[in-house]
Formats: sequence, C-alpha cells, structure tokens
Amino acid sequence: MLIRRAEVEGRLLDVRIREGRIAALEPTLALEPGEPALDAEGGALLPGLHDHHLHLFALAAAAASLRCGPPEVHTRSQLAHALATAPESDWIRGIGYHDSVAGALERRALDSLTGTRPVRIQQRSGALWLLNSAAIAALGLDAGADHSGVERDANGRATGRLYRADAWLRERLGPAAPPNLAAVGARLASYGVTGVSDATPTNGAVELLAFTRAVERGEFRQQLVVMGRPDLPEPSLPGITRGAVKLVLAEHDLPGLDALQAEIESGHAGGRALAIHCVTRSELLLATAAFAAAGARSGDRIEHASVAPDEAVEALAALPLSVVTQPGFLLERGDAYRREVEARDLPWLYRCRGFLEAGVPLGGGTDAPFGSPDPWLAMQAAVERRTRCGATLGSGERLSPEQALALFSSAPQAPGETPRRVAPGEPADLVLLDRPWSRARERLEHGLVRATLRAGAPIWSRDAG
Repeated sequence: MLIRRAEVEGRLLDVRIREGRIAALEPTLALEPGEPALDAEGGALLPGLHDHHLHLFALAAAAASLRCGPPEVHTRSQLAHALATAPESDWIRGIGYHDSVAGALERRALDSLTGTRPVRIQQRSGALWLLNSAAIAALGLDAGADHSGVERDANGRATGRLYRADAWLRERLGPAAPPNLAAVGARLASYGVTGVSDATPTNGAVELLAFTRAVERGEFRQQLVVMGRPDLPEPSLPGITRGAVKLVLAEHDLPGLDALQAEIESGHAGGRALAIHCVTRSELLLATAAFAAAGARSGDRIEHASVAPDEAVEALAALPLSVVTQPGFLLERGDAYRREVEARDLPWLYRCRGFLEAGVPLGGGTDAPFGSPDPWLAMQAAVERRTRCGATLGSGERLSPEQALALFSSAPQAPGETPRRVAPGEPADLVLLDRPWSRARERLEHGLVRATLRAGAPIWSRDAG
C-alpha cells in the first residue's frame, strides 16, 4: 500500500509498503496500478509499539474476572456488593485486591463477605490468592492437599492465603481451555501495540502450544516473545520467538548468591538470556551481584527494578544488563506507595532518567493485567511522574515524551536499545497518529494521549493485518 502525506521524523513523506516491509520513503511517490492508498493527512507515522513485559493469558482471564480493588472498589462495603452481585458461576474469581479496601483478608473475613460459593481473589501484585472457606474445602486444603505457598494457622488449618501457586491452582481446579486471546489482541492493537513479550515465569511447552494455536487460528496477530521456564521449547511458528528464562525473587525467601549464580550460568549454557524479577532493593542488589559473578551477557535483563537506589544503578551500569520498568504504576498505585513504601525508598521508585543517565538500557512494559495494558498511560506517567491524586514521585526521574516513547519502541529482544525507525527495509508494523508528533507530544505531556490514535486500528502488515 501507499501512505501519503505522513510525518516521518519531522518530514512530510509518502511511504510505500511492500511484502510486509517499508519499500520507499519520498516526498512524493506515484501510485502503482492496483495499489491501495491512505492519506495520513499529516499525522505522525511511528514504528508499532512493543510491550516488553505483560502476561497474556492472565490479561484475557482478567477480562472475565471480578474487579475487587482500586480504582473500581475502594471500601469493604463496595467489595461486599461486588461479590454479592457477581455473575452466576461455580467459582467467583476476583482480581486487583489491595489491603486498603478491607485489610489483610483471610478465610473468616472473606466468609463474612461471601456466601457458599467458592471465592478466590488475587491480590494486585499477582503473588497472593485469597480464599474463603468454600474455596478451601473445594481445593482440599484442610483434607490433605498441600502446597508450599499455603499459609496455615497454629492448628494447621489453611488461613485462606495462598502464595505463588498459580500452576498448582490450575492443576487442582482441573483442565480448562486457555482463554481466547482475540479480544486481548484487538485491545492491544487499538493502542498501537504490534508486539509483546509475555513474561510469565511458568511458561513451558503447554503454554507455548496454546500461544501457537491462538496465532494459527488468527486470534492473536501481534509479534510474540515468550519468556518462561528453562525447559521452554523453541517455537516453530514464525512470529513467535523464545525469550529469556524468567526467574522470580521473593525477599522473604531469597536464594543464596551461589545458587542464583548457578541458575544464571545454567540458563546461559542452554543458550538463553536471563530475566530476573526484582521489586525490592535487596532483590535487585542480589540479582546484580549474581549476574556479576556469573558473567552477564547481552540480552540479560532485570524486570521491574522497582526500588533502585544510586548504588544499585551504578552496579547495573557496570554490566551488560537492561532494565524493563513499569512507570504506569506511579499513576495507578502511586498514592498507595506514598502511604506504604519506606520514605527512604520513595525517590527510587520506578526510576527512568537515572537509568538512562547511567547508560543502562531501559525498556518499558505494562505488566498487564497487574497494570493497565495501555502503554500511552505508562508513557504519560514516565513524563509526568504524578499519581492519580496529583502528587509527584521522583520529579528528577521525568522523561521527555521522546524518551518515553522510546521505552516501547525498541526491538522485541533488545529492550532499551536504539529505537526502531520508519526506514526502508524495516518491518511495516506501523502506527498512525491523528496529528503531527509536535502536537502528539503536547498531548502526551497533558494526559490526553488516548485520543492520539487514529480511529480504527494501527497500520501493520503481518498476514495482511
């Protein structure tokens, strides 16, 4: 196709797409016989966005789940109403809970809010499930079934708090078809997202097969990088690539330095990069030390780096590591962070400029469904550093709109490296904004970025998408 009058890096150009790639950029190109044309009307043409960290099946499941936390639910009474009016099903599956709603829930507190239907509610971090007594009975937690993440009281009874047990839960609940990804793919496309990296640590052969079938059926059309377990197979379908081995650190149960070093070395020996989940300063410092001991390689990355003091940034800068951050959490969770995070750590939350100034490659992710899947909100948060209530967190960490856009514009396997460009030979996964970039960046700075995408969907070429 031919795109006429598109703004490309400040110039008004015609752009020809042929066989999935950009074939030519000139001030004026003649329309070829049978070639469809689109008038961009001066709108900015950008490379499609890549979300470097989200969870696709969890995002699809979230769409069919009950919202149990902010911004939809803020109080105990609102939670009780939401649970009481949940659609009929065998189980109630809730998501997004935060202790600010009704405290640290356990089975008795949940029983007082629910009836006889089994209820499981995921805390918004994704690491904790909250169960009522009916759910505990259905899972057999007081009748012999067990998991290392089951919290128990002094009498050995399950409290209803279940940590990092997603795979075990799926096994106990019985086989179920993976959620359909069509709605997720369409939603991401509406934001201009043409590629994603699924950062779920439990991804293995079963999940890869589900992703493959979703792509084959046309449910999901974005380019897909799949991270996961060390035994994750090599994908066989074009458009799906294998990403890093994903490791998760938990401060309450940190491995020794030698053990973590050995896991990194094992992943490298298998030809894989490593991605380590770090949300506290202790986790980040341990991961950085382990990478230094094992020998960090290109492609290795830190996920989140939620709290990164200067000494941690300096250690990261000395290694070939990239960071994938989620600045959108400043907007979505910032007011809770101001109440709950230690004062000494507040300046270091989801840093951006500090990493760039230290030379650390910085990519962006939304962590959806644990954050909004809209990358423009994350970019806005990186530019403004404001919470929903208008407080500022780490004003010195603000990015320019161009730097914020670059978080989601780098190559799928190279977060934070040189942003992709609209240039001959490059893939034609393109996003057309409804205004020049000079005006779009003003919108980005003033919180109106959701209006910048042209109605319809982004222009992108995969399978004539």
